[in-house]
Amino acid sequence: MNQTKTGVLLMQLGTPDSASTKDVRKYLREFLMDPRVIDVPYLLRQILVNGIIANFRAPKSAKLYKEIWSEKGSPLLIHGKEVSKLLQNQLGENFVVELGMRYQNPPMKDALERFRKLKLEKIILLPLFPQFASSSTGSAMQKAMEIISKWEIIPSVNAISSYYDHTDYIKLWANKGTAMLTENFDAFMFTFHGVPWRHIRKTECGGNCQEGPKECALINAENHVCYRAQCFANARAVRDAIGLPKEKTVITFQSRLGRDPWLTPYTDETLIKLAKEGKKKILVFSPSFTADCLETIHEVGVEYNELFQHNGGESVTLVPSMNSDSGWIDFLKMQVIQQAN
Repeated sequence: MNQTKTGVLLMQLGTPDSASTKDVRKYLREFLMDPRVIDVPYLLRQILVNGIIANFRAPKSAKLYKEIWSEKGSPLLIHGKEVSKLLQNQLGENFVVELGMRYQNPPMKDALERFRKLKLEKIILLPLFPQFASSSTGSAMQKAMEIISKWEIIPSVNAISSYYDHTDYIKLWANKGTAMLTENFDAFMFTFHGVPWRHIRKTECGGNCQEGPKECALINAENHVCYRAQCFANARAVRDAIGLPKEKTVITFQSRLGRDPWLTPYTDETLIKLAKEGKKKILVFSPSFTADCLETIHEVGVEYNELFQHNGGESVTLVPSMNSDSGWIDFLKMQVIQQAN
């Protein structure tokens, strides 16, 4: 056993075990019962999730999952496994790379247990979420730390909280976007996964956060921990790296759930507005997703495309996520090497 080996835990959100209503309901219950996702008192969360949301949402979500499911399973899991394998090949024998889902399978507990049995001296927690949000990176890190904290011997643990502003990550998206500019687009959209406004208020970013569609200011000492500010900064950096016209670019948030106010501007409402303004072709980036999944393949590629067309537009074209691209693997390798040294 080589004690110099370093464990690398690739942390992803999760996916149902199958597209059946039963498995989707099981996934939704675990996901939505996380207090970092629905941050209300436990009993109220129990009623909302187990009594209402999971039961009513599961059949609809299962239908959508079936539309993106392949013989190999969920796209998110397929890409995750491939990234894990390719990164392991790139890093070599001094590293042990494992994929761990925050919810469902393969669970982080199993991946970390392998590290424990190998008696590794160092573990690197590498979230596949570029921007830090309490409900994604925060939840995954908390889960990993809770598991590790119960070990008799605790190794050195390095955690990467975000990399949305890393020059090479910006370049990856800029290259993908540039490759799509073989046709003319009337507007460019950067859409990020939304969270409730109350999550943002908890970051206490100097009291300067204004609830509304206005862009967050440039990243500074007060707002650098704010998910919304990170998303706007990420989008502006990619936009400028490509050279997209500022006046043709919009930054929005998708996938809201429930009646509480979520981050604005909303993606669906913005697409309707663009269509009514006479815009016909929209190119959409999704920099908060490093692997194509339900939110990109179906929500953007199908639902938003149909919504746009229904209101007078012609097409919504999605820029593919990182998935298992060689440049993405190189970027992850660089992050690991820097943390390992």
